[in-house]
Amino acid sequence: MQDKIEQIRATALEEIAQANALQALEQARVKFLGRKGALTDILRGLREAPPEERPVLGKAANEIKGAIAEAIEQRKAALEALDTEQRAQRDRVDMSLPGRRPPLGHMHPITRVTEELLDIFLELGFQVATGPDVETEYYNFDSLNTPSDHPARDLHDTFFVKPGVVLRTHTSPVQMRVMEQTQPPVAVVVPGRVYRVDYDASHSPMFYQIEGLLVDEGITFADLKGTLMLFVHRFFGPETKLRFRPHFFPFTEPSAEVDISCTVCKGKGCRVCKHQGWVEVLGCGMVHPEVFRYANYDYEQYTGFAFGMGVDRIAMLKHAINSIGHLYENDLRFLEQF
Repeated sequence: MQDKIEQIRATALEEIAQANALQALEQARVKFLGRKGALTDILRGLREAPPEERPVLGKAANEIKGAIAEAIEQRKAALEALDTEQRAQRDRVDMSLPGRRPPLGHMHPITRVTEELLDIFLELGFQVATGPDVETEYYNFDSLNTPSDHPARDLHDTFFVKPGVVLRTHTSPVQMRVMEQTQPPVAVVVPGRVYRVDYDASHSPMFYQIEGLLVDEGITFADLKGTLMLFVHRFFGPETKLRFRPHFFPFTEPSAEVDISCTVCKGKGCRVCKHQGWVEVLGCGMVHPEVFRYANYDYEQYTGFAFGMGVDRIAMLKHAINSIGHLYENDLRFLEQF
């Protein structure tokens, strides 16, 4: 049995010295010192040895057990130190390497187009006004001469928060709020989000608009045409053509829709303009006298014009984007093109 104990000692110390990982070292500990280990079996078998040999064998077995345990601890410390050094080498920052410049963000195309549009009207003397996204029916419809039976006030077209309160369907309510607090002359542009129950390739339930309002003495439809022509030529280019088509809006009279020659095919006809050569960009008109009554303006003294356009649509036309969804899906592959 003495020879067996010495053989276990030699084998254990050799396997411990050759262990090159903490997992292998743990396996060696279990193999020799575990509950079912080789040395544990020797200690349990001492009861079968002659009584006079038990003290000597027990002392030898305990000494070897201590030697094996000490060797395991020393090897464990060495392996942990080696692992720490390797991790440090792996994570070491090489200060001689060139720096990695993080990618820079940029403005979303909607934000960029909005700022470009505002800059044009600011140069013309307009001021920027804003208002709440959640509006009362009074400001969103009633004060803008929209009758109670108008289709735009139905659930299939407008998001109702509660009776009498809606998500604004246009930014025109801000115009009324401005007129209530300001006496003419008034010249404001109103950017912001608007909401409508509509969703397809060219419509989104939430989109951006910019509306404009100019009120003063002697304002005519010619002033409106001149303002919009300057805007279109400044934004889309001097070669872009305009045309005004008669239309109807409750809050303007007379009213018109404005088309421009297609920016993609230059008026020759393509899929974007449905082969017509023209694309609608905005609605406009002279402010209706009823709207002035709600604002307590003297409609016999003052006249004014208003216009409104979808920023999303303007962005789609400028960059030939075929679906409004691309603007709101946050796909970096798309956004990084701008």
